[in-house]
Amino acid sequence: MEYDPSLPWYRRLHWQVLAAMGLGAATGAIFGAPAAEALGWIGDLFMKLLRMIIVPLVLTSIVSGVASVGGGKAIGRLFSKTMAYYVVSSFLAAMTGLLMVNLIRPGRNADMGAAAQSEIPEINTPDSPTELLLDIVPNNFIEAAGAGDMLAIIFFCIVFGAAITTLPEKPRTIVTDIFNSFFQAMMALTSGIIKFLPIGVFALIVAMVGETGFDRFAALAKYFATIGSGLTIHLFITLPLLLFVVGRIKPLVHFANMREPLLTAFSTSSSGATLPVTIKTLREKVGVSNKVSSFVLPMGATVNMDGTAIFECAGALFITQVLGIDLSIGQQAIVVLTALLASIGAAAVPSAGVVVIFIVLNAIGLGSNPEAIMIVGAMLAIDRPLDMYRTAVNVFSDSCGAAIIARSEGEEGVDTEVRH
Repeated sequence: MEYDPSLPWYRRLHWQVLAAMGLGAATGAIFGAPAAEALGWIGDLFMKLLRMIIVPLVLTSIVSGVASVGGGKAIGRLFSKTMAYYVVSSFLAAMTGLLMVNLIRPGRNADMGAAAQSEIPEINTPDSPTELLLDIVPNNFIEAAGAGDMLAIIFFCIVFGAAITTLPEKPRTIVTDIFNSFFQAMMALTSGIIKFLPIGVFALIVAMVGETGFDRFAALAKYFATIGSGLTIHLFITLPLLLFVVGRIKPLVHFANMREPLLTAFSTSSSGATLPVTIKTLREKVGVSNKVSSFVLPMGATVNMDGTAIFECAGALFITQVLGIDLSIGQQAIVVLTALLASIGAAAVPSAGVVVIFIVLNAIGLGSNPEAIMIVGAMLAIDRPLDMYRTAVNVFSDSCGAAIIARSEGEEGVDTEVRH
């Protein structure tokens, strides 16, 4: 949607989404479960529309982007920068979680009996780095695409795009033009779906508030505040510092250009579902080239989970505090390292971090502790708003990485102004 300077403020998408969130929260709070049941299907339909375009968008975006990068050295350089940013940002996130849980100590005297328990969903995660590496290479790309296995899809697209760069000029140009054309078609489809973003957000918020309510938060208020403060510090201090110091980018400009993806991430609780909006915004508003955005963003939505790293580190230590276990500095270092690695294996779907936290608990010998499992169930009961917030942090971290890497690649139009 092109920007029209004469367009009134209430016709602009980010204001419409904010209004939809407020109206949805009020509707869910007033009418409760009946409203959630009556309107929830609209949110589900919107989520299905977003998920419908993820695989073809990632496929065409990565292949066309990698094909435009050039030879193997250029791809290797881009990959090295991307992974370096992911490791640094996730480590800083985990350390923030560690700091806040030790300062606030939310597990001390926590009344877990008053917290509602929820059934813990099953999500398969790799048990070791070797298994993660083997999972990256698909046995069948079509099967991986059908299952939405993003790591396998990304791997295939990168090596396929690299293979295109080795072709003679004529077939290379033909194949690249075909994928570029498909990518433009997918971006047009994405733009059409995003026009319905306020309606989808309204329905999703109604369902969340109508089903969850606000009565479960009292027993876990300090835990909620601990995770929330950690996410806030990372979102408004750590990541802006990385933007300013490393990328020489004005954080306020980047925040302004990233309004729609942040609101979408908060509403959907899914980095994967937000990916189409993020890709579109990075290209059209932030000013990152397809070469960089197509490489950094799909991988980031899968492996760069800063908000999840904060949650897993602080959540695991919260559980030990509730159980009356004091961890040494060395044991806390193991928690940080495991949280960093476990966040890579967290699926880009709602509340996946609650399940992946068992990887961190296993590292300190609490993975099968029945009391620890009970506490995780109580944490899940109030996890939805926290999951919404940490998803926004995850998406913003991906966008910061793409902007910083684009600047390092010599792209000069990145966040030079607020673009509507």
